[in-house]
Amino acid sequence: MYYSILHRFFYYFFTVIIYHSNLVSAIAPDYELGDTIRFKSSNPFSFYHIITALDNQSPQDVYGILRMPTNSFDKPIPLVIGVNGSKNWADHHLEYLAMYREMGFATFELQSFNSRNIKSTVGEQISVTTATMILDAYMALDKLSRDIRFDKNNIAITGWSLGGGVALFSAWKPIIDAIGVVPKFSQHLAFYPPCLVDIELIDFSKSPIHILIGELDDWVTAEACENLVDDLLQEGVNIGITVYENAHHGFDREGPIQIEKNGYATGDCHFRMREDGALLMNIFNIPMITPFRQKVSLALCAKRGTKIGGNPIARKASFDFAKTFLNQNLVNE
Repeated sequence: MYYSILHRFFYYFFTVIIYHSNLVSAIAPDYELGDTIRFKSSNPFSFYHIITALDNQSPQDVYGILRMPTNSFDKPIPLVIGVNGSKNWADHHLEYLAMYREMGFATFELQSFNSRNIKSTVGEQISVTTATMILDAYMALDKLSRDIRFDKNNIAITGWSLGGGVALFSAWKPIIDAIGVVPKFSQHLAFYPPCLVDIELIDFSKSPIHILIGELDDWVTAEACENLVDDLLQEGVNIGITVYENAHHGFDREGPIQIEKNGYATGDCHFRMREDGALLMNIFNIPMITPFRQKVSLALCAKRGTKIGGNPIARKASFDFAKTFLNQNLVNE
């Protein structure tokens, strides 16, 4: 009798384990799968270092995760390179990329943070910078554009927050020219990027650029992005902006509004950017080209404590817009 009870216990125990394992496998998102693509990059701290001293930067091994669409294809297909925010990769980022794969596009998750063993840059913005990630993105573009499976003329870039800055400023011509990668991003879709600059040299790629941002964003304000877009439009840049009402930073995620205690609220920060990529401090126009100077400058203008959280209406609208934007601009007929 003891053996019978013990036998039934182990039978049911392992049945439950196997069933649960199969269930998890069945519902696990396909971002559990994919190919690791490795390439060389480096660690420029700022745009200034890309433009004036790129050859002097320390080398860095970087990787990303390539995932293919589920449908079959018999010709080169479009590719979307995604760039994470300051809190690293999040579920809603991966949801967009899964949507793009359903549309027939390949996706590439740039792993700038994980390649450098960094989990987050919230509250410091030094360990991995916008400039570093832009260089990573172009090194990934250079490698992936050589893959015959992809249409090198239809490779888009999209990103969120810090990654939104990458998606936006990867279209700035001085950076493009300094990096020297021949293929160019065909679309730039930036979610709530840092727009807190006045650019001396407004010279951007001809590729379409669009910014999505929440009206109530206190990490990077909608007003700053609207002002930047106005400046760029006056110079003929192909850029647009959508501002979602009653929406905070990270409006496209799921979940309630939360306080990020260490987050920089940059509403009072605004910097001039020289032609060589150097951001100038508000005091004495000192170039913010070292981590210490950037810390000092942000300490003078930024407050601590920001809000982040989803807005169901804005979330749906942004997914719909992203789908339409890439459908209009990426060719996969």
